[in-house]
Amino acid sequence: MARSVNSAELSLISVHEFPLPFGERILSEGQKRIMKGNKARLARELRQRQTEAEKTLWASLRNRQLEGVKFRRQQPVGHYIVDFASFESRIIVEIDGGQHNERGMAEKDSERTIWLKGEGYHVLRFWNNDVLKNVDGVLEVIREALR
Repeated sequence: MARSVNSAELSLISVHEFPLPFGERILSEGQKRIMKGNKARLARELRQRQTEAEKTLWASLRNRQLEGVKFRRQQPVGHYIVDFASFESRIIVEIDGGQHNERGMAEKDSERTIWLKGEGYHVLRFWNNDVLKNVDGVLEVIREALR
């Protein structure tokens, strides 16, 4: 299955057999440092521009409020930035808005989930509406995954 590559990614790919398998890039050490820095900057920006659903869930996850487990928000994991992650429990929580119903987005979400699971993470996905209308139910599902 081919995936599209944006112009920023093209500038980082060395002359090599194209397309590379999903998630693989040929990068120099300098390019890796630049990518890591850009990802950290993007994660900071995403933390500053949280959705209402993310703010609502974060209010219950921060400061080890849920089962004493530390969660981080908008964290780089591999070449992705996940909404919430507990690295000690290997759990990732993603909150999806309506754009995740759009053509192609579900496929990208699926690829992302498969990669994260391959790295040993348990991935939980919730719709924005679920978080906003039933945060207690969402927290219960997360609590169950922590056990």
